[in-house]
Amino acid sequence: MATNQKRRNPAGVPVNGKAAVAKRKNKRKMIIFVFEVLIILAMLVALWLASRISTKGPQVMTLDPEQLAVPQEIKEAKDQGESTMLGYKNIALFGVDATNEKEVGKNSRSDTIMIASINMDTHDIKLVSVYRDTYLNIGKSEGDENDTYSKCNAAYAKGGPTRAIRMLNTNLDMDIEDFVTIGYNSLIDVIDGLGGVWVEIKQNEISYLNDYQKSIVAQWKYGVKGSGDKGELTAEDLKVLKSSDYVPVKEAGYQLLDGLQASAYCRIRYVGNDFARTERQRTVLKAIQDQALKADFNTLTNIFNKVVGQVYTSLGKEEMLEMLADIAKYKIVDESGFPEEGKFATGNIGASGSCVVPLDLESNVIWLHQFLFDDDDYQVSEGVQERGEMIESRTRKYLTEQ
Repeated sequence: MATNQKRRNPAGVPVNGKAAVAKRKNKRKMIIFVFEVLIILAMLVALWLASRISTKGPQVMTLDPEQLAVPQEIKEAKDQGESTMLGYKNIALFGVDATNEKEVGKNSRSDTIMIASINMDTHDIKLVSVYRDTYLNIGKSEGDENDTYSKCNAAYAKGGPTRAIRMLNTNLDMDIEDFVTIGYNSLIDVIDGLGGVWVEIKQNEISYLNDYQKSIVAQWKYGVKGSGDKGELTAEDLKVLKSSDYVPVKEAGYQLLDGLQASAYCRIRYVGNDFARTERQRTVLKAIQDQALKADFNTLTNIFNKVVGQVYTSLGKEEMLEMLADIAKYKIVDESGFPEEGKFATGNIGASGSCVVPLDLESNVIWLHQFLFDDDDYQVSEGVQERGEMIESRTRKYLTEQ
């Protein structure tokens, strides 16, 4: 007897709907992976997924490999098949303090600098946070005869992703040729879309967290430029704020933070050193991941569509398709910070101000290659040796005085 009822399998799923259900489940897995990587990997997956669920795409910038200064020793070793970096894709990830979307590509300092090293055979991902105040060679500005040594986050402000990548390649013996950049505004949108994130707030962090909320709103919403001696926001500048612009955190403890509160928490600089700051950033990233894993498909899709246009990158659709053919296999297996724990000092280095100084750049770079590529016999390039000697000579006086 003929019937219009759909044939079902023992699990009760319509047979002709199995593909749709599977596709939906897979898409949800991919979106969840996006949110695991959205902040942790600065939306590495976004480009590929954008073509599937979003009508908008990221801002794409094509980089000139000749301008990225991959050390010649590394190029030659890879060409000869002798480099331990073969089979890895290394991507620079930047979170910038842009006050508008135009500044995401330049003229803003990179508060977050990460290297994502992806083993393309095993799909293992290792992350290294490069402390934003690390004293390194940031290259030459137009018209300068000599290289500048300063906080490494200034490289992005002075020359965008090209100069920032060049800074990483020349100081750390890396072969980075791609990047992903997001502004803090997208972090706020993600967290608010997820309904907030749960974070443990310490008593000595509260006042700084609330001050950063004020400065973020003043800059993003009202376009206020600091009138202080060094361009900082003053009490007079903040009079533009309304009580409805932000919700102050009033007590310590484990609590639900909204997007603005969590973004301000990530920016705290005056409780602990730069290592503590990157720890806070990773705390928020893990909290985002926890919330994203609980969110439904429509919630994740809506958030994704809202923030994908705020992504600035060199990665193209075809490249992402190739990289993410086995998306479910990718996993973050380890993370650390550069310089290595115990191999840096902090101090005021002249005009550069408070910096993280790598003690012996060469040994720090050797450690980095051990960590990322399991290379126990790495020998640094002549360029790293020269930069290390220059860093030591430029900082010795300041560190011995403190």
